[in-house]
Amino acid sequence: QVQLVESGGDSVEAGGSLNLSCVASAQTYSTYCMAWFRQAPGKEREGVGWIDIDGSTTYADSVKGRFTISKNNAKNTLYLQMNSLKPEDTAMYYCAGTVWFRAGCPCPGGPSVSGSFYDYWGQGTQVTVSS
Repeated sequence: QVQLVESGGDSVEAGGSLNLSCVASAQTYSTYCMAWFRQAPGKEREGVGWIDIDGSTTYADSVKGRFTISKNNAKNTLYLQMNSLKPEDTAMYYCAGTVWFRAGCPCPGGPSVSGSFYDYWGQGTQVTVSS
């Protein structure tokens, strides 16, 4: 059972930046499809960014150009660098992952990928952006 632990959430003003981290309990990021999701109060969970085993990334339109997802396989750590934050970015942010056995095939990524695709989730870290 892999455990994911997020950190880095905070309260910031609009225009500010945050860097979220997600540490895995085992070596995962070289063989796992990973993603960041968020959920604001009263809203459905939405995918923010997806990263493939080879490090290629996909982003939701709402964060494209502002957020960057990356990973360090040696440190079992996934990152989400968030710049130019807006009040509408306020949400609980979760990292999610699932093992990928289909060698040579890219991980599914993008807004059409349901959260149910991922087997492992962190507990979340809160991001609050004030105007």
